Amino acid sequence: MPEIPTVARRSLLGGTLATGAVVAGLGSATGAAAATSATPSAADAAAPGRRPGQKSMINVPFEPYKTVRVGVIGLGNRGSGMTTGWSVIPGCVVTAVCDMRTDRVRRTADGLVADGRPRPAEYGGSADAYARMLRRDDIDLVYIATPWEFHYEQGKAALLSGKHVVVELPVATELRELWDLVDTSERTRKNLMLSENCSYGRNELAMLRMAHEGLFGDVTNGHGGYLHDLRELLFSDTYYTDAWRRLWHTRSTASFYAMHGLAPIAAAMDINRGDRMTTLKATATAPKGLADYRERFVPKSHPSWRETYVNGDLVSCAIETARGRTIRAEHDVSSPRPYSRINTLAGSRGIFEDYVGTSATGGRVYIEPDHSGHSWRDFDTYRKEFDHWLWKKIGDDAANNGGHGGMDYVLQWRTVQLMRAGLVPDIDVYDSASWCAPVPLSVMSLEGKGRPVAFPDFTRGSWVNHRAGLDSRSTDMPPVS
Repeated sequence: MPEIPTVARRSLLGGTLATGAVVAGLGSATGAAAATSATPSAADAAAPGRRPGQKSMINVPFEPYKTVRVGVIGLGNRGSGMTTGWSVIPGCVVTAVCDMRTDRVRRTADGLVADGRPRPAEYGGSADAYARMLRRDDIDLVYIATPWEFHYEQGKAALLSGKHVVVELPVATELRELWDLVDTSERTRKNLMLSENCSYGRNELAMLRMAHEGLFGDVTNGHGGYLHDLRELLFSDTYYTDAWRRLWHTRSTASFYAMHGLAPIAAAMDINRGDRMTTLKATATAPKGLADYRERFVPKSHPSWRETYVNGDLVSCAIETARGRTIRAEHDVSSPRPYSRINTLAGSRGIFEDYVGTSATGGRVYIEPDHSGHSWRDFDTYRKEFDHWLWKKIGDDAANNGGHGGMDYVLQWRTVQLMRAGLVPDIDVYDSASWCAPVPLSVMSLEGKGRPVAFPDFTRGSWVNHRAGLDSRSTDMPPVS
């Protein structure tokens, strides 16, 4: 591995951590194919060859756009709210909206007009309505917010139609689908980005900058996830259309949604930018929570009583990296508990923990030489010092316009800014595939009684090179003429 320079207090890739892998061969730039023959799924993780003429999308910028024209697929709770979000970003216009349910399409279009926006073209009434929308030549970016099972098909179709794509979590649920999205992005020369709003959270971005400035010393481990009591919503007859999300708990053992916590930890560790995830092993508790909730609160006449739940309440993934770090990613939406994405990062000189309630930020730190006495300190002063430029620039706008504490607005603003300024995306197709890979990998590991499985190298060896990501330099939104 090439030597990584240091800048001021920053140790770009964690300083002097050993570059050798925990498992022999995992540090190789040739990817997971060399990982370990003892792993039953090594063949599944091997990087397929590129087709003739197919090239990497690393550091490939957007072509500049005067105005970013967005087409939206999926207008449920998430899609309808984000449609409003796209419409208020400077230099962005929603030109088309699509959902199988025509009432949603009409309601969304009416809402945009009521807000003083142009009426978008309307598509609905059939499963292939999105394909008809994709034939339009006045769409630059497709935003997809349908149920998980449709993300891969619709994301690939959008790329093949010559559009850039932002897809809600996860971008796909199978390894072959993740690889196909990577290959399709490379062939079409269009960017695909996971709509990972948590990567733009204020605490997460401050944590990222602190890590890159070396405050934690050599970063050795991180812990993130998605711990959210969704039981009431999962059994709602209206919130998740056709109970699509609850039904996933009847047919898969996967860690569905851990990328909300995994992605910020991966960014702080420069995953795909000097390090990479190499193996994953999963454990799962028994699936008790949903059945218990149903027993206590759901009428016996409800259709859910014909269901059997197989997804463990808590699915934990232990991930190792080529540089010897460890990441613990967790998913639990079936247990009674307060919300948390965990957000813990630790190294040789300190630790940050989020969702602990000791300050207005929800975070706490312990950093040497600033701290001593084995007592936690509030995160407030550190967040002020290391606040990301995006939050300094548009934090007030985010608070007024965006959901999830402003993260949605920051993600949408930054995406439009990147496209209008012709910049390289903060989150690329390789990040998107890597952060979503624990969905199928956790299934594979659980099938093997928790045995480690090899993690694909979607970059095909380019992970060894440092490059910019979410820790970007400050730039302006181009003026709207």
